[in-house]
Amino acid sequence: MRTKHQLDLEAFLADSPVFSLGDLAVARGDGDRLEPARNQLKHHLRTGRIKAVSHGIFAAVPPGILAARFHPDPFLVGLVARPDAIFTYHAALELQGVSYAVRRDTTLFTARRRTAIDLGTKRVVFLPHPQPLMRRGLAEIGTIELPGDTRSVRGTGPERTLVEGFRNPSRVGGIAELLESAAGIPLLRFPVLEAVLEAYDQRSLWAALGWYLTRQAERLEPPAELLARCRANRPRSNQYLVASRRAQGGSLVRDWRLILPPQVVRGFDTRGPDT
Repeated sequence: MRTKHQLDLEAFLADSPVFSLGDLAVARGDGDRLEPARNQLKHHLRTGRIKAVSHGIFAAVPPGILAARFHPDPFLVGLVARPDAIFTYHAALELQGVSYAVRRDTTLFTARRRTAIDLGTKRVVFLPHPQPLMRRGLAEIGTIELPGDTRSVRGTGPERTLVEGFRNPSRVGGIAELLESAAGIPLLRFPVLEAVLEAYDQRSLWAALGWYLTRQAERLEPPAELLARCRANRPRSNQYLVASRRAQGGSLVRDWRLILPPQVVRGFDTRGPDT
C-alpha cells in the first residue's frame, strides 16, 4: 500500500513532470526548507522514478522507461530553470508548429543567464535579452503565450521570430531554413512587426523584412505603408545581412541594398533598379 507521501508525490509529479527542489518543498508545505524535500527524493532517484536533470532540477520518469534513456521536455526544463523564459529562434518556430527541421538547441531569453543544460538529444540554451530591446525596456515586445505539450509557455510571436531569425540566422538553422519555416505562418500582425523593427532600429533588418514581405506579398498582403517604410529605412549602401559572412561572399538584392547567401537569393531578380 502506498504511503501518504508517495500518493502526494505522485499527484505532484502528475501536475509537475519537471520541477525544482524548491517547487517540491513548497508543495510539501515546507516553505524554503529544502532538506525534507531532498530526503523524499532520494529513494525515487535510486529507483529511477525521478531523474536528476541539472543542479536542483528533476523530472518524473514515465513508467516502463529507464531513467538513463528518458529525456524530459526541454521547454519544461527551460521554464523550471528560468520562470521568466521567453522561447525564441527555432524553439519559437517549434512552438508555433511551423519548424522545418529538427534542431538540438531549445533557446530562450532570460534576465539571468546560466550554462546550457544538456538533455542528451536536446540542449537548453539560455541567452540574455537583446541589448537594443533592454535599453528601451521592450524585452517582451512581440511575445505571446504558446501551447506546449503539457502547459503553455511564453515565446516570441511570428512577427518577432521572423525579425530575430533575420537578426541571428544561425539560431534558426540559416536564412533558407527560416524561410521554409515562415512559409507555414498563416498571417502576420503588421503593427507588431513594425513595432519590433522600430525597437531594433537596424537598417539591415528593415531591408530584410521588406525583401521578405515583397517576396510573400501575394500570400501575406502587407500594407503598402509598411513596405514604403521598410524601403525608406534600408541601408544607405550595400550591406551584408550577416557581417560575418563577408568572407563567404553573397548575392546582392539591389532593390534592398542587401547582400544575402547566394542559395537564398537564387532564382530571384537581383538586377532591379537601385531606387
